[in-house]
Amino acid sequence: MGIIAWLLLGLIAGWIANMIMSSGRGGLVADLILGVVGALVGGFLGSTLLGLDITGFNISSVLIAIVGAIIVVAIYRLITRQGVRQ
Repeated sequence: MGIIAWLLLGLIAGWIANMIMSSGRGGLVADLILGVVGALVGGFLGSTLLGLDITGFNISSVLIAIVGAIIVVAIYRLITRQGVRQ
């Protein structure tokens, strides 16, 4: 997958992670940026730990990127002590 596809996948994953976790103070833009990082983290963890092959823009790649984005957003919020909006 090319860099543009990873960026697009990360933006989608960040947006979905934002919707799942409710936006904190950082808001949507921060979650989109963290989603790009999360897509990379999710791809790395998926291939390393689970042996999943990230072959393109498909459902499994999107799910892995979403999980990675949720992990990165959660860690970011723990570090910055941002809670979940009620």
